[in-house]
Amino acid sequence: MRSLALLFLSLTMAAPLAQSGRDPAASAEVDALHRPFDQILDLQVRDGLVYYRALRGERARLDRYVASLDLSAGTLQGWSRERQLAYWLNAYNAFVLQTVLDHYPIRGRHATYPANSIRQIPGAFEKRPHRAGGRTVTLDEIEKTILPAFKEPRAHLALGRGAIGSGRLRSEAYSEARLASQLDAVQAEFVTERTMLSVDRGGDHVTVTPIMSWHEAEFVAAYDKGAEGPYAQRSPIERALVAFILPHLLPLEREFVQRNTFRVSYHPFDWRLNDLSGGRVD
Repeated sequence: MRSLALLFLSLTMAAPLAQSGRDPAASAEVDALHRPFDQILDLQVRDGLVYYRALRGERARLDRYVASLDLSAGTLQGWSRERQLAYWLNAYNAFVLQTVLDHYPIRGRHATYPANSIRQIPGAFEKRPHRAGGRTVTLDEIEKTILPAFKEPRAHLALGRGAIGSGRLRSEAYSEARLASQLDAVQAEFVTERTMLSVDRGGDHVTVTPIMSWHEAEFVAAYDKGAEGPYAQRSPIERALVAFILPHLLPLEREFVQRNTFRVSYHPFDWRLNDLSGGRVD
């Protein structure tokens, strides 16, 4: 009887760890500032989709985390580049979740976007104010003004944007210690997500997320080596795309790209809400 009780106790104590499925060492590497957000993402995000209905029950904890981001500019300036970038990525993604929750469930009528889109919220990106880094910022200001200064275009693929068409929102917060490996994973996952990249070998066609066109200058600066080699006649953004995806493609896809006969276009951005509350979104 005593052995059964001990077994039950050990299973009960292990249950939270098994439920989250997270490596405790990874959680320990998250900065104390971002640990509450890390725990929220771990519980409420799966494969880039959010349990918004359940997240409403954690609204107070999310709001406390967002309030904690109102640090002075001097504090951020004393941090490493990696710590600052992790801070802004987490801030952006937390602000998006807060914005969605303020209007959830979203039932908009603007014909340009899906009814449940974050774009149905007036001024969600360009007007709604947030406090971070000792100033008032909008989501657009973070993406278009603050992040480019880091010269790390993969950061734009780490933004959730509250949309199916964005990069996959991770089930963890970004952290100084793990930022390099996290952004490497963002790049590796790019070729496996149809919202990011589609390779049609039969149609000799590659379609890519418009995020790359929105931030073309940054991707070109980071990945285009100039008009040389087999892709010299292609545009700078096409050369940057090839350099970005080639190391992570499957063998047949890599051979297809190396044949260099394909055309490139941008596919439409999917602005449907990344909501898992009603079941998986196709």
